[in-house]
Amino acid sequence: MAIRTSTNPKTKYPHPPFSARSNKPPASDHAISPKPDYGEESYVGSARLYGKVALITGGDSGIGKAVALAFAREGADVAFTYLDEKKEKKDADETIKFIEDAHRRAFSYPGDVRDEKFCQLLVKKTIEEFGKLDILVNNAAYQATFSSIEEVTEEELERVFRTNVFAPFFMAKAALRRMKPGASIINTVSIQSFSPSAKLMPYAATKGALMNFTKSLSQEAIKKGIRVNAVAPGPVWTPLIPSTMPNASQFGKDSPMGRPAQPTELAPAYVLLASDQASYVTGEIWGVTGGEMAE
Repeated sequence: MAIRTSTNPKTKYPHPPFSARSNKPPASDHAISPKPDYGEESYVGSARLYGKVALITGGDSGIGKAVALAFAREGADVAFTYLDEKKEKKDADETIKFIEDAHRRAFSYPGDVRDEKFCQLLVKKTIEEFGKLDILVNNAAYQATFSSIEEVTEEELERVFRTNVFAPFFMAKAALRRMKPGASIINTVSIQSFSPSAKLMPYAATKGALMNFTKSLSQEAIKKGIRVNAVAPGPVWTPLIPSTMPNASQFGKDSPMGRPAQPTELAPAYVLLASDQASYVTGEIWGVTGGEMAE
């Protein structure tokens, strides 16, 4: 048996400066450098989700893509949604390949989760495709940076709250009606839920609201035997970063690790929360922050 050696987490993945290029949202994997690591060469499953069906919002890139890959390698069939735009279709096709290469079934459905009717349709289509729904991951998100609250328009506030708060609410509402005992919902919140940045004020407010929603929904859902938790990432290198943040080439430099996380480093937290190994875990916010304090 080969002996596996430990790797220094500070040096395991790329450090800034990055050669980040302009990339207007919606962002694409194929427009940033370095390309995010989704675990293509490293993630090894152990059948922890075998036979389960998962639905992930925003599964074409970033954390959602890494979670889709990990879930598939753990034995789950995976449905995911993405915005119906040409450059996001290319990223979504790669996610499908990751899932199918793990010998699991993939189902992608483009659309806008800010629309409650679309969320209802997405859950319906997933169950028609796979026969059930065991895991919902509310991951799709939007952010923008501002130098002052004076810059935040009503339209901008509407967009970020509809994407980051309304959509998870709509998705959970639609899914809970169809989920069975033993199912789980996982929301993606943020270190911004605990330690908000002024330049990300609208985004931070939504993630604080989503953290609160996670805790309150968990109390209702557990009556049906359904667990609800959230993962709170710190800085993560995804296509969203160079498309929405100034000076993205230095992103993550100030974290205790001296670098941002790669999406594959977040995926194991979602796997554990989705698995039966976490059967006594609900209403929790799990920080994966690289040492930034989430409290």
